[in-house]
Amino acid sequence: MAKIIHTMVRVHDLEKSLVFYKQALELDVAHRLDFDDFSLVYLRNDENDMELELTWNKGAEPYTHGSGYGHIAVAVDDLDAEHEKLHSLGYAPLDIKEFSRDGQLLARFFFVLDPDGYKIEVLQRHGHYQ
Repeated sequence: MAKIIHTMVRVHDLEKSLVFYKQALELDVAHRLDFDDFSLVYLRNDENDMELELTWNKGAEPYTHGSGYGHIAVAVDDLDAEHEKLHSLGYAPLDIKEFSRDGQLLARFFFVLDPDGYKIEVLQRHGHYQ
């Protein structure tokens, strides 16, 4: 059986991305591989088995996401507190939204962008989103 171990995003400014992911999602460097032309940095925290791989191609121009990129999603215990934290750090999270069907709350969430413009969905732990 396959196990998902990481997802990768390309970053333009590695240090700026490391600060964002530490402050916003409390992800720490779990493993780092530096080469002449690029670096691979794997981030995680105690909540996660899966890692986020940041790939930094040294000297590359900023990336475009094309039309196929969706988002990364994380679940948190206190959505309102996370929204306020990101706002106070200057990351400009979008407004909190609610998603319901047949009068039943399915999700509360908001989006925030990382330094490279990747969308991150922050969901309140609830129902399917644990």
